[in-house]
Amino acid sequence: MLGNKGLMKKIAPLILFTIFALSLQPVAAQVKLSDSARITLLTASPWYEAVYSLFGHTAIRVQDDSTGIDAVFNYGYFDSSQPHFIYHFIRGETDYVLGVTSFQQFLIEYGYKGQEVVEQELNLSLQEKQELFDALQINALPENCGYRYNYFFDNCATRPRDMVERYTHGIIEYPPTQEGQSFRDLIHEHVSHSPWTKFGIDLIIGSDADREIDVREKMYIPSYLMNSFEEATIHPNSNPEHDEISRQGDDVHQGNTIHQGDSVTLSRPLVSHSSVLLPGNPEVNHPGKRFPVTPFTAGIILLVLTLLLSLWQAVRLDKLKLQQWFDTFLFGVSGLGGIIVFVLMYFSEHPATNPNWNFAWLNPIALFAAFLFWSSRAEKAVFFYHFINFAVVLLFLLLWWLIPQQLPLETIPFALCLALRSGTNLLIVRKKRIKNRRYASSRTLKRRWGI
Repeated sequence: MLGNKGLMKKIAPLILFTIFALSLQPVAAQVKLSDSARITLLTASPWYEAVYSLFGHTAIRVQDDSTGIDAVFNYGYFDSSQPHFIYHFIRGETDYVLGVTSFQQFLIEYGYKGQEVVEQELNLSLQEKQELFDALQINALPENCGYRYNYFFDNCATRPRDMVERYTHGIIEYPPTQEGQSFRDLIHEHVSHSPWTKFGIDLIIGSDADREIDVREKMYIPSYLMNSFEEATIHPNSNPEHDEISRQGDDVHQGNTIHQGDSVTLSRPLVSHSSVLLPGNPEVNHPGKRFPVTPFTAGIILLVLTLLLSLWQAVRLDKLKLQQWFDTFLFGVSGLGGIIVFVLMYFSEHPATNPNWNFAWLNPIALFAAFLFWSSRAEKAVFFYHFINFAVVLLFLLLWWLIPQQLPLETIPFALCLALRSGTNLLIVRKKRIKNRRYASSRTLKRRWGI
């Protein structure tokens, strides 16, 4: 039973979230920002208590002391208590909303969780700030605030980026990043502390997650967005109304001067100033202890047990109750995993889940086969299933390095268990048939010889 301290640690985040959710009210519309107004990008470090927070978070702050505004526009709110949430999440039908809270509330929430918060002041003109602020207010209205979440292309990090790009009068050029990185590579960077989380994600995302991605595509990760903004430059575009920056006009940090005909335009850094608002608290926010058994270790242990059971069965040439229960568990779990993979491949809006080559050993048919193991009338169907499964999984393992998908190494022992059990069952059936033929032939010969 949890003590008072442990209980408060469990329920306090829920209480805080409820308070913040009730306060999600859009800022009053048609507010004119003053010359001293600031718009900043807030980037929070990962929070290790929830899977959805392992990648950090991004929000936009609008601050204007003259008008009393200090609001945070946050595209990361969702309601996990909605009916059939898990079902809709698996199908990619999760709707997020843009919520608006005070800056003080934002700091309380992330300070309580021990997350680091970095603030980057955007180097925008007053007109750009006003247009962005107006658009955020309109977007925060109840009829506009919802959007269909997409973890690669439309999330709490890409939405702020798109809003800044849309209302910046120029073209934003981002610095180059490391070449050869994929969606999966960036995921691995943030889940390396949790092997089971990494293994689970690798099973459900397919080969499309392994293609090389460009600078903007990497910005689905908040830290990559922050780093790209830090070194980004705004270049004037071809629209004279937008790309001319008067030397006596709005207060922006000037960069390189660019001459276009008789007009003078400037390139400028996107971020004028950066600072750490909240230092991270590793005592509160840390990955925690790893589960002592990693997926690879679990796979090796299961493979050894499978090998011992298969050898025992091959020697006795008999169907054992232990073997039936073991096969039911092994193929049942594989079938349940296959259902998730199948739904994500063919009935989900999530990106990069189809094709998924893990479907070769994780498929729903295994679950149906697990039930047939207990029916004496289904021996032919079971034999046919084991034959197909053995061939497919063995081919999958033999062609491992040729498959156009970065498969987790832990897949090998788990897949080998399925192939070994199917192969053993096929061997037992074959040996029994040979033995029965010899017995029948012996009886026939004895009858002919009058013995």
